[in-house]
Parts: sequence; C-alpha cells; structure tokens
Amino acid sequence: MNTLIIIIGCLAGIGVGFGIAKYLEKANVSNLIKNAKKEASSILKDAKVEAESIKKDKLLQAKEKFLELKSEHEKEILAKDKKIAEAEKRTRDKESQVSNELAKTKKLNDEIEQKIADYNNRIEHIDKKQLEVERLHKSQVEQLETISGLSAEDAKNQLMESLKAEARTNAMAYIQETLEEAKLTAQQEAKKIIINTIQRVGTEEAVENCVSVFNIESDDVKGRIIGREGRNIRALEAATGVEIIVDDTPEAIILSCFDPVRREVARLALHKLVTDGRIHPARIEEVVAKTQKQIEEEIIEVGKRTVIDLGIHGLHLELIKIVGRMKYRSSYGQNLLQHSREVAKLCGIMAAELGLNVKLAKRAGLLHDIGKVPETESELPHAILGMQWAEKYGEKEEVCNAIGAHHDEIEMKSLISPIIQVCDAISGARPGARRQVLDSYIQRLKDLEDIAYGFNGVKNAYAIQAGRELRVIVESEKVSDEMAGSLSFDISQKIQTEMTYPGQVKITVIRETRAVNIAK
Repeated sequence: MNTLIIIIGCLAGIGVGFGIAKYLEKANVSNLIKNAKKEASSILKDAKVEAESIKKDKLLQAKEKFLELKSEHEKEILAKDKKIAEAEKRTRDKESQVSNELAKTKKLNDEIEQKIADYNNRIEHIDKKQLEVERLHKSQVEQLETISGLSAEDAKNQLMESLKAEARTNAMAYIQETLEEAKLTAQQEAKKIIINTIQRVGTEEAVENCVSVFNIESDDVKGRIIGREGRNIRALEAATGVEIIVDDTPEAIILSCFDPVRREVARLALHKLVTDGRIHPARIEEVVAKTQKQIEEEIIEVGKRTVIDLGIHGLHLELIKIVGRMKYRSSYGQNLLQHSREVAKLCGIMAAELGLNVKLAKRAGLLHDIGKVPETESELPHAILGMQWAEKYGEKEEVCNAIGAHHDEIEMKSLISPIIQVCDAISGARPGARRQVLDSYIQRLKDLEDIAYGFNGVKNAYAIQAGRELRVIVESEKVSDEMAGSLSFDISQKIQTEMTYPGQVKITVIRETRAVNIAK
C-alpha cells in the first residue's frame, strides 16, 4: 500500500514537473520571439538609415559626375569653336592670297602678252633684215663668180679641200708629237715608280728543296731509329707521310717529301724522339700527334705576326691560318710566305707613289696567292680559288678582284689589280728567286752570247747587267770601224727577231788595235 502511494506520488510529481517545464519553455520561447522582433526592427531601422545615407552619397556623386561631364563638354565645345574660328580665319587668308595671286597672274599675263607682241615685232624686223642680207650675199656671190670665173659651189669645194688637207696635216703632226711626249713621259714615270719601289724593298731569296737533312750525334742512333726489323722507321713514315732515307752518309738522315709541312713535322718529331731516347711505334704516334698540333699553333702565330708586321687589320681568322700555312709552301722553289710579304710591301709602296689606298694594296698583295695552299685538291686555278675564299671571308670587292685578276683569269675592275700583277711579276722575276726563272734566265744570257758568236770577226761576247747589255769584242784585223757599227745593228736586229726578252738590250761592239814591240 505504501509502495503504491509512493508510485502515485512520484507520477504526480513527474506530471507537475513536466507541466512546469512546458510552462517555462513557452515563456522562454516567447521571450526569444520578442527579442528577435526587437533585433529585426533594429536591423531594419539601421538598414533604412544606411540606405538613406548611400542614396544621398550616390546622388552627390551623380551630381559631381554630371558637373564634371558638363565642364568637359563645355571645354570640347569651346575647343571646337576655336578650331572652327581658326579654320575660318585660314580660309579667309587663303581666299585673300588667292585673290592676290590672281591679281599678280593677271598682271603677269598682261606683261607676257606685251613681251610676245614685242617679240613678234622683232622677229618680223629680223626676217626683213635676213632677207636683205641674203639678197646682198647673193649679189656679192654673183659678182665674185663673174670676177673669178668659178661658181660658188666650186670655190667652196676648193676651199674646203685645202682647209681639210691643212687641218689633217696639222692634226697628224700634233697627234704624233703628243703621243711621243706621252710615251716618253709615261715610260719615264713608270720606270721611276718601279725602280724606286724595287730599291726600297730588299729581301733575301732562298730556294727551297724537297729534302731536309737531320743531323745526329753518332751513327748508333740510326739503328735505334730503324728499330727491330725496321718497325720504328715504318711507323714514323706511316705517321708522317715522309720518306726517311738512312744510308751511309755519316751522322745524317735525309727526310724526303714534297709537302714542307709534313717534312717539318717529321723533323721535329724525330728530334724529340732522339732527344728523349724512347723510340717505339706507340711513342712515335704520340710524338707525331703532339708535333702536328704544335705546327698548327705555330701556323696561326706566324699568320698573326705577318699581318701585324704589315699593318693589316680586321683579317678573318681563317685567312690568317691560310697566311700562316704559306710558310710551309713554295712556288717554283720560292717560299710562298716570303713572296707574299714582298709583294705586299711592293704593292704598298707603288700604291703610295700613285696616290691609291695603301692598306687595300697591301692586303691584296698579301692574299693574292692564298689559292696555292688548299687543304684539299681543287681543279680551280689558284687565283679564282683565292678570290672565292676572299669573298667568303668578307674581303672588299677591290681586294677580291685583284686576287682573281692577277693572272688575267677575270677582268680587272680597279687600279689595284694591275699593281698586284706587276708586283707579283717583279717578285717572281728576280734572278735567283725561283728555280725555273733562274734556269730560263741563265739560258737567255747564253742565247744572247751565242747570237753574237754567230757573226764573223767576233772574238768574245759577254751578256752583263742581267741581260740588259751585250758587249761584243771583235778582232781588229777582220772588222773595221765602219763594219763595227753595222755589226752592232745586225746583232740587235737578230736579237729582236729570234728572242723574247723584257725591256731593252744594249749592244756595244768594242774594237781595239794594239801595237806591241819589245826593246832588247
């Protein structure tokens, strides 16, 4: 019973508590709703205030923008009005100028018409005078025909023929005199320039051979160079491309090759091997490779030193290498670099004498034979090949033309081209400069003397002054003084018809009579 009462009491308490909770929850919700409404009304009020403020700001901004646009519009209108006013002013000025020009033109037209009228009057007056002159001339001609008995046409023809003959004679005499004077002056000036140029350039001439002699301290070294069963000498010949001749010549080994570069590589490599003492195929290949690199560096150094010595600037590096390779090339036995340096100096001096560009002349003189040192075989003439290289590496047109034309393969287009040709001939034609030229020079001297010996009464004949003079000594018993003069003429005529030679040859015939007695 008590338990039931307790349970009922508990349930009643729970119901009461639940009712109180509901009541409190309802009251709390009511308060929340009131607070939310108050907050919403506050937010709406703030929003309205802010909207009014934004509205006022926008209105103010719109008014400012309107005023700004209005001001700019007014400025544009003022500028356009100003331009229109200026255009109207220019138009009025132009109209005023046009009216002035029209007035001037009208005045000029009036003056021109007046001058035309005066000119027509003068022409009429001149025509009348011309008719009068023709009438008088005709009357005088008729009188002259009557007096002379010749018609005017015949007299005119006779006078013209006499004047033509006289003019032709005078003209021929003047032309002949002018030509002789020009030839004499030109020959004198040309000889002067060439002689001065040659005298101011002195070079040593050395004819190159196809062999080099390598000196050794003792003949024992020869065995080490040959090696076991000749393996060392075969390896050296294969690496350098040079024929090595080891014979009975004491303390000397001969290196034979037409390529001076390979011969120099072989000589230096052999020197290093003999100095070092280690000679075997592997060492030979190593030394030859190092020596070839050393020679390449030396070629560049020689080229740079050459262009610096000659005062040539801005030369392409490949052209400098080609110039350096000239040191190891020869032309008819003449060292090509020495020849090119001499030609460059000759060209510079001759260009200075003629008032031409000295630097371009030196440049063309140095490069004129670069076509003789190709790395690979070429079928082109060396002048054309050198010209193509010069064009490839940016040389000027005058230099390229001088290189290509110095053997007349192409037409000469500048004054430097004939200078290069002449200086090249001067350098190569010096006695002793080239082996082939030396042989032909000696043969020419011998031919001169043989021609003199072909005449009767000639005792001795001597070609002197590099073949420019022939002195003939005759027997006084067989040749008289009168015959000596004719003999000199006959020898000169035979030399002219049978020989080819540069310049002139002076023939001097010497005849002397000796009376010898002995006093006892």
